[in-house]
Amino acid sequence: MNESRAAIRYAKATLDFAIEKKAAEAVEKDMRSIASSIADNSELQSLLGSPIVKGEIKKNALQEIFKGSNEITMGLIGTLTDNKRIGMLQEVALKYIILYEQLKGEDVAFVTTAVPLTAALEKKVLAEVTKITGNKVTIENKVDESIIGGFVLRIGDLQYDASVANKLNGLKREFTNSL
Repeated sequence: MNESRAAIRYAKATLDFAIEKKAAEAVEKDMRSIASSIADNSELQSLLGSPIVKGEIKKNALQEIFKGSNEITMGLIGTLTDNKRIGMLQEVALKYIILYEQLKGEDVAFVTTAVPLTAALEKKVLAEVTKITGNKVTIENKVDESIIGGFVLRIGDLQYDASVANKLNGLKREFTNSL
């Protein structure tokens, strides 16, 4: 099964359960914390992606890191570990955030840039994205110097890649194919 589809299914199930238990907002805060913690910590990314480290060790580490989180969040970590899918925790967290924002009539636009967005530029992006989606939008800016310049915009399952690195890769493919 496609990892993205599996992440959406886990996120939907978690959201449905959280709504039933009237804890959707608390779980959303946990998911934001999980997504940013994993994104900001390369050791944690390595731990979750490592096939050598046993699932129980990963589970214990995550329970210690996210101690105090909602019991639904802890249950999700346990379920992903038991199903040997803990490596997709960050993606599940991001999908949960997107689904919850859509439920509230809002969208989250993930903008990856080589340098942090200025307030003026963030305002312009926000205006354009709001015009496109027709929903209230919040922006999450991630800095990734490897894209060299430009930006990558993700809203839900849609992605627009206007990065310099992507354009360079396109030129490289063209040159390779023409030889």
